[in-house]
Amino acid sequence: MRRLALFDIDCTLIDPHGAGGRAIFAAVEETYGVCGGLDGYSFHGRTDPAIVTDLATRWGAPADVAAARLPECLERYVARLRLEVEAEEVEVLPGVRELTTTLACDRRVLVGLLTGNLEPGARVKLAATGLDGLFAVGAYGSDSARRADLPAVAIARAEEHTGYRFGGKEIAVIGDTPHDITCGAEHGVKAIAVATGMHTTAELAAYEPDYLFADLSDWRRAYEAILA
Repeated sequence: MRRLALFDIDCTLIDPHGAGGRAIFAAVEETYGVCGGLDGYSFHGRTDPAIVTDLATRWGAPADVAAARLPECLERYVARLRLEVEAEEVEVLPGVRELTTTLACDRRVLVGLLTGNLEPGARVKLAATGLDGLFAVGAYGSDSARRADLPAVAIARAEEHTGYRFGGKEIAVIGDTPHDITCGAEHGVKAIAVATGMHTTAELAAYEPDYLFADLSDWRRAYEAILA
């Protein structure tokens, strides 16, 4: 039996208490000279490049300028994020440390990340918690601005790492948004939803995940779901 467990980061593994949002706001204003409100726009389930592009254009930057200066803005974002994380404690959510540590020690399981965060941004957030060394592979917003592209990237990297091609329910995607539930549908993955973000258990249940938890405090149940 082999399993590939792919975790979202924000509001699944950790709560960075708005550090990412504050860093993006600052980077967008510094790069494009625009700012504004969210007006119902949500960061959840989106990639960092998509968020930056959406906000810059919503707030008045021309689309061609938003695209041309995107690398510059993302570099500023990571620099700002480091400062935000230094100033604000990043919280590890209940059961996460126990679950990820146990999985990382299980020879049957390869533990990875599937996140809209840029890879350097993900490392900044996880390094602040001591979790960063547990994840052997990952797919990030820096690989594609489209969340739906990321499972294929993670699966390919897992194969490079192990020499084994994971498929179907051998792969578990664990996350707190509908995007996490649906992003691996074309690969037939096991979707494990956790209501530690902005979505309730009822809202997540409507997307029919294979497993649904209020949180990961009963981490042994989540461990069994990944191995099932």
